[in-house]
Amino acid sequence: MRVVKGLLLGTAAGLIAVGGAKAADLPVKAKAVEYVKICTLYGAGFYYIPGSDTCIKLGGYLRAEVALNAGGNYNGQYNGVSAANNRLGNYYSMRARQDLNIDTRTATEYGVVRTYFDAVFTWTTGSYAGTGSATGATAYSATTASNPSDGGISGGALGVYYAFIQFAGFTMGKAVSQFDAPWVNYPGNNFDQLVGGSGSTNGVAQFSYTADFGQGVTATISAQDQTQVFQTNIWNTAGMSTTGVLGGAYGSNDIGGSRSPDIVGTVRVDQAWGMFQASVAAHDNHVGYYGATEVTGHPEDKWGWAVQLALSIKNIPTGAGDVINISGVYTDGASRYNFQSLAATSYSMFGSSNAAYQSIGFAGVSDAVFGPGGGLELTKTYGFRGAYTHNWSPYWNTALYGAWAAVNYSGTAKGLICGSAAFATLTGTCNPDFNIGQVGVITRWTPLKGLTFSADFTYSHLDQKYSGVIATGALTSVAKPAATYELKDQDTYSLLLRAQRNW
Repeated sequence: MRVVKGLLLGTAAGLIAVGGAKAADLPVKAKAVEYVKICTLYGAGFYYIPGSDTCIKLGGYLRAEVALNAGGNYNGQYNGVSAANNRLGNYYSMRARQDLNIDTRTATEYGVVRTYFDAVFTWTTGSYAGTGSATGATAYSATTASNPSDGGISGGALGVYYAFIQFAGFTMGKAVSQFDAPWVNYPGNNFDQLVGGSGSTNGVAQFSYTADFGQGVTATISAQDQTQVFQTNIWNTAGMSTTGVLGGAYGSNDIGGSRSPDIVGTVRVDQAWGMFQASVAAHDNHVGYYGATEVTGHPEDKWGWAVQLALSIKNIPTGAGDVINISGVYTDGASRYNFQSLAATSYSMFGSSNAAYQSIGFAGVSDAVFGPGGGLELTKTYGFRGAYTHNWSPYWNTALYGAWAAVNYSGTAKGLICGSAAFATLTGTCNPDFNIGQVGVITRWTPLKGLTFSADFTYSHLDQKYSGVIATGALTSVAKPAATYELKDQDTYSLLLRAQRNW
């Protein structure tokens, strides 16, 4: 019996051991996986962030382009070496860019809380500037463009376009100006420097509140940073020189520290037929000193202002999706609301001449002008821009666009500018007023959703009001010799070829 009992116990122990080994090989029940769920509250492309009630959407584009006969990507040949009409200008410039944006939204008892971030990584070919030389030899070096954060260098750059929070009607952070029309600088074009209205394509820091009255009617009040893109030259004519004048600068730029943000108000009606918007802005002009130190005194601040009307007409009988976008603007001491953030504010363009070494057309944009001991003379501007876009098919469309802007200086400002020794060698008429006109056509082909190829041609005409000839010393930054130059209107044209994939 003892033997039998031992065998039974041994067998039972073995079975338990084998059973335990097999149990160890069985799959363990895993924890439930929390899959990413589609969020349908805010349109296509949103997903719930796992473990939260916040929805997120990722987007962006990749762009490759080449600008021909242009002042950069994508500008006109208005100043610097690009407008010198000699061996220093680039026949082309190239750019590659990746844009990334992140949109998050959360429903709360106060309404939707939204954050939005948009950044670009850009590679752009560069341009050149003269460095001068004591030996008289030409010396030039690579230079940055006016906006390095937008990729204006021969190399890579990071730009932050938008970063803002929206909550209970408030917008806080870096966003498109509330003054701008919905199309900002682009009523139908890719060309960056269209005049005739406001445009903060890369965003501006602001604190805004929007009231929604229903039926597409909204009103907004905003305090926005003026220093980034909404102020231009305040010229102290004591700093004028002939070479500076021919570069489009009527003195030293004497802007003081910021004292007040720009105050913007907007009313918009956005419905099925289109959109109408009226915008106003108040802009404080605050300067430094008459001379090199604070004991020289200073002019008092003067507030400028701007008003803009914008209209978009949809569902026009020429075809499905066709649209007309137009806007007009008037400014007094707030010129950047006409010559938008990417537009040129100095013009110095060279051409041929039968009466002198070469011809030159030069002009400058300012918010105000002042001389020693005097007050600010605000500069008035007005202009318009617009475009008509026609869809030939679901894959092809063409837009015709144009813009025009005028700059008028007061009688006192003209006296300060034209009475300067900088114009002592002028034989003819001195008048710093000018107009700039632009017209263009763009055709786009979209063979696949999100993939577009475009060709954009722009012609520009500078209508300056000077006449006669002027003698100057060497303009070393553009390799122009000391000579007599004819004062004459100038023309230029550019072509942009672009491929862009949106996602």
